[in-house]
Amino acid sequence: MTPTEGLRTAEIIPLERDNLRVVAKSRRSARSLILSSALRMTVKPALSVWAHAPGAPWPTGLLEGAAAFLPAPRRTTIDEIRLPQCDAEVIRAESAEHADTHAILYLHGGAFLIGGLNTHRGLAARLSATGGCTVLNVGYRMMPKHPVSHAIEDGLNGYRWLLEQGYPPERIVVAGDSAGGYLAFAVTLAILQEGLAAPAGLVAMSPLTDLDPERKLDHPDRPSCALFPRSAWRGFLRLVDMVENELLSELLQPASSLVDADLRGLPRTLIQVGSDELVLPDAELMAIRLARSDVDVELQVWEKQVHVFQLAIGIVPESREATREVGRFARDATAAAARSARSTRRPRRARTRQA
Repeated sequence: MTPTEGLRTAEIIPLERDNLRVVAKSRRSARSLILSSALRMTVKPALSVWAHAPGAPWPTGLLEGAAAFLPAPRRTTIDEIRLPQCDAEVIRAESAEHADTHAILYLHGGAFLIGGLNTHRGLAARLSATGGCTVLNVGYRMMPKHPVSHAIEDGLNGYRWLLEQGYPPERIVVAGDSAGGYLAFAVTLAILQEGLAAPAGLVAMSPLTDLDPERKLDHPDRPSCALFPRSAWRGFLRLVDMVENELLSELLQPASSLVDADLRGLPRTLIQVGSDELVLPDAELMAIRLARSDVDVELQVWEKQVHVFQLAIGIVPESREATREVGRFARDATAAAARSARSTRRPRRARTRQA
C-alpha cells in the first residue's frame, strides 16, 4: 500500500509487516475538544445509567425518530428501496461522477440497538460525494427483536442487491461504523462463505471487533473514552447474551469475536479510530490479525477523537478530513480491483506455430 499523500498531520509508524501501516493523525481542533467535553458531561453519564439495566424497555427508537427531522443532505438524491427483510435507501450525491458504476454498501452503527437510516443519512451522503459513488444505506434489523445474525443477513442481501443492479464486485466497497464496523467485517466474511466475489475494499470506523471484555477493559493506563464508560461495555455484552439466548435457533450463528475469525481472503482494509476510544484495542488487534492473514490494511489513529467522530460533519474539521480519507480509499481500492479483474479476464494470445 502506497503512503497517503497530502496529509500534513500524518506520521507514518513502520511496523514489521509490509502490508500493515499505522498512520498517527496528531491534529486536534478546538471544536473537537468541545465535542468531547460535551459528550463526557451528557451522553456518558446516561450510558452509565443504561448499563445497570440494559434489558429494560428503553426507548431505543427515540434517536432515530428525532433524526427524521434533520434536513435532507443538500445536492443529493435519496431513493427508498426494500430489501427482503429490511428497508434501505440509495443515496447519490450530485458530484458522484461514478454513481452508475461504483458503490459503497453502508452499515450504520448504534450497538445493534439504536440509530438507522435517518441518523446516518448525512454521513452516507458525504461518503457518496467523497467516494464519487452510490451509497446503499442499509436499515438492518436490530436488537432486542433480532439477533446480530439477522443484521449480517440483511447486509449480505444489500450486497446481492448491488450485484443485481449491475455493480461489479470490484467496484463495491463495504463500510460501517462502530457496530456497523463489526457488520462490515462479518458481512464480507459471509460474502466469501457464500462463494460470492469479494468486494474491492472494506472500511471500518471505530469498529467493534472483539467481544472479549478482558482484552478491552484490562488496560489501567489507557485514557478514558469520552463516550463509553466501561460499565456500558459490560452492559452491552449482557444484552447481546440475553438476545442471543432468547432468539437464536440451530439455524443461526451466535455473535463472535471477529478478531478470532479466519480473515484470509478479505479485501484491502481501512480502519479509523480515536486514540482514546474504548474500541481502540479492537482496531489495533484487528489490524494485526488482518496483516497476519495477508490482508493489506491501513490503521489510522486520530488523536483524542470521539467515537465515530466522522458523524460530526459540519462540527469538527477532523470529520471532513476523515471522510475524505474514506473516499480516497474507496477510489483507490476500486481502481486497483478493477485493474486486477481486467488482467485476470484478459484472454491469452494463441501461440503461432512455426512452419
